[in-house]
Amino acid sequence: MDLLNTLVDKGLRRELPTRDEALAVLATSDDDVLDVVAAAGKVRRQWFGRRVKLNYLVNLKSGLCPEDCSYCSQRLGSTAGILKYTWLKPDEASKAAAAGLAGGAKRVCLVASGRGPTDRDVDRVSDTIKAIKDQNENVEVCACLGLLSDGQAERLREAGADAYNHNLNTSEGTYGEITTTHTYADRVDTVQKAHAAGLSACSGLIAGMGESDEDLIDVVYALRELDPDSVPVNFLIPFEGTPLAKEWNLTPQRCLRILAMVRFVCPDVEVRIAGGREVHLRTLQPLALHLANSIFLGDYLTSEGQAGKADLEMIADAGFEVENAGEVTLPEHRSTVAAGCGSHAEAGCGSHGNGGCGSHAGGGVCGSAPAAAEVPAEVPAETGTDAEAPAGARTDLVSVRRRGAGTDLAPNA
Repeated sequence: MDLLNTLVDKGLRRELPTRDEALAVLATSDDDVLDVVAAAGKVRRQWFGRRVKLNYLVNLKSGLCPEDCSYCSQRLGSTAGILKYTWLKPDEASKAAAAGLAGGAKRVCLVASGRGPTDRDVDRVSDTIKAIKDQNENVEVCACLGLLSDGQAERLREAGADAYNHNLNTSEGTYGEITTTHTYADRVDTVQKAHAAGLSACSGLIAGMGESDEDLIDVVYALRELDPDSVPVNFLIPFEGTPLAKEWNLTPQRCLRILAMVRFVCPDVEVRIAGGREVHLRTLQPLALHLANSIFLGDYLTSEGQAGKADLEMIADAGFEVENAGEVTLPEHRSTVAAGCGSHAEAGCGSHGNGGCGSHAGGGVCGSAPAAAEVPAEVPAETGTDAEAPAGARTDLVSVRRRGAGTDLAPNA
């Protein structure tokens, strides 16, 4: 179709589609979804070949969050039966990270729930970054600690952090309906602080919260303007015990169209399939690799993911290859020898001069001395029931994480 030919041409030139063109991608029918995937796949292969970057999450501090983000199982007032624990020690976090790196991950994402880090928290995370990098010379480390105060991004950079994640999540116009304890502008400010400190910015969205097509376009175009190096696309995990527990709005085909739209708008940026891919893409996950060039390996912050071994088999069976630690993820025009994570001098996915983090569909964003994991009593691993859920809901695929960081059980990697 003419639309897809136009979008491929623009993607190969790193040219921004019109909003109407982006909306038209979301409006295509299920009958055309393979054509949409094939078209966006040409753009993905132009800039990233058949490489898939693996990322691994370490939840440094779970639950106990004072923020009220409606999508989050760690939010204030959540009754989701997730693991709750305070800060992991640096050696504990390093041990958890080692499992993901052994499975093929090249980036470790250190996440902590909360509004944002104190200076003492930044010290903790800095010690953890050092512990991980002392054991793994080429590993990339991304921190995700919530809203940053002045000077904190610079301190994380000095400690060895390569990137910082803080997601916009949804459009500015609807942000107040999702969260009231901080603002959309607060999130934009943190992404800009990461940029200014020389960190590779990582910022994305959550789809499936009841937003309109226009809302999705708004947030993706805002992300292009902010110019992150990586854009995580989360699909809402509707945890029982959160306000959005009944929001089952996604189909596998809808998820593919969203990923294709993001690829067309941000053609040369690392697009990462983040939380919720197993729940909503299900058996169509391999098709999504033709759109995104990055995934999380194994489990997420508070939910369990597909087995790490299955992730690796899926990548190989789909004809893709795992990106090696020595390979530069971003195209040459976005990457620098010094930083290795991206440059914005001639960025092809927008500029951040007038700008206005990742995988929190079931997570959170920040956190004293480490404590043992607090597992609520009599909480099933699977949340929700078919009787309570809307038609088409796959509550059987929503499983609370019970292994890895914060537990005595081996992680899934």
